[in-house]
Amino acid sequence: MTEITPPLTALTRPEDLLAAGLAAPGDAGMLAEVAESFRIRITPAMQAAIAAPGDAADPVAAQFVPRAAELITRPEELADPIGDGAHAPVPGLTHRYPDRVILHITKTCDVYCRFCFRRETVGETGPLSDSALDMALAYIAFTPAVREVILTGGDPLTLSPRRIGAVIRRLNLIPHVEMIRIHTRVPVVAPERIGAALIAALRAARPSLWIVVHTNHAQELTPPARAALARLVEAGVPLLSQSVLLKGVNDSVAALSELFRTLLALRVKPYYLHHCDLAPGTASFRTTIDAGRALMRALRGAISGTALPAYVLDIPGGFGKVPITAEHFAPGAAPGLWRVTDWQGGVHDYADPGAALEAD
Repeated sequence: MTEITPPLTALTRPEDLLAAGLAAPGDAGMLAEVAESFRIRITPAMQAAIAAPGDAADPVAAQFVPRAAELITRPEELADPIGDGAHAPVPGLTHRYPDRVILHITKTCDVYCRFCFRRETVGETGPLSDSALDMALAYIAFTPAVREVILTGGDPLTLSPRRIGAVIRRLNLIPHVEMIRIHTRVPVVAPERIGAALIAALRAARPSLWIVVHTNHAQELTPPARAALARLVEAGVPLLSQSVLLKGVNDSVAALSELFRTLLALRVKPYYLHHCDLAPGTASFRTTIDAGRALMRALRGAISGTALPAYVLDIPGGFGKVPITAEHFAPGAAPGLWRVTDWQGGVHDYADPGAALEAD
């Protein structure tokens, strides 16, 4: 693979996209309108990964360059599609399952994905305030059922190694916390951040520490990204991956096979393939449940079982994540309607909006 020399600065404004040739001059008005509601940021590494600048079908550009479809919010789309707010005992913390919590340590990301399920809140503030962090850590300390703390945001690895290290040291002092998990795009979209100081901070964790890397297409896995992943693995940090099934980006056996095989070769175990959540303005990315299940059936015969992630849905309303399997999904009374059983045995109707779009 040819070494890529990335540009020097991130693109954050509509005029930046136009100057870089990632959007046509006729799109200026649309870009400005989208930017009023949803943030834009494309790192140098991801600019370099775009193979066909100006082509909306490029699988990297499609994830980061705004599109007119984002201006359309369908009735089923939600500001909080996975229900974080329903399980927030204190600001900055989600406690949905008994033994683990999500600590939203920052609202900042290095890139802003056009399909993000937190797209209406990411970027609006920076790191969690000291007082909110104190409250969140106190809640964890006084809740002995919590064994795992998941750092997310935003993207935790946009924080300085000093700040990340400080949070890890405070978690180290809570005896019942056995595992820290960090969900991040940074090793892929800003691989230069994975340096000695950050790795030292991660290695200081007393409990085990895992990183879940978000990546959706093999084209994102540039030589610098591969080197960053290798630095983490060689430092003893175990890696998983999560991806989102995205129409026009990776909704084919070929694209997913290449992604999952490449990740496994890089010593990253594919963990989750998410069905695209009901975030505002994301309908153009959403496949049907049936299409996703067909892809998983085809993948099972095409690639090693070690490369297969779990295909999952976050049930809208905060009822948790479930695998899209016969155990949890049963056909409803109408086409596109599913009866979904959550982890506690509750049953919910999920009207597949992708199926409705295909019927239109």
